[in-house]
Amino acid sequence: MDSVLSWSSEMSFSARLIQLRKQKGLTQQGLADAANIHVQQVKRYEAGTSEPSAEALRKLAKTFSISADWLLFEEGERTPPNEFLFLFEAINEFPEEEKNVIREMLEGMVIKYQARKWLKN
Repeated sequence: MDSVLSWSSEMSFSARLIQLRKQKGLTQQGLADAANIHVQQVKRYEAGTSEPSAEALRKLAKTFSISADWLLFEEGERTPPNEFLFLFEAINEFPEEEKNVIREMLEGMVIKYQARKWLKN
């Protein structure tokens, strides 16, 4: 059986869902039952005519024991650039209080950037 991580990074959500379902040997009804989602909704997801809600995405990820990010994003799309990975790894070793300060500072900078970007448009 192929590893989930070996699949093409350029697959859509619907293609990932289909391959994952088939890899696990589930029918559309089987997936619907396991994830507690209506089978018609599973069919819409696989056809690409509907996107899952946050709750449905959580159920699907939990059913397959994978992250919701893996279902939604291309490989590397949610990974920080290498120049930041070292910093994040180092910060991960900080005491919780210092991590909170850094998190708040970064959130503030992101909000400031987004506001400035929004005002330009």
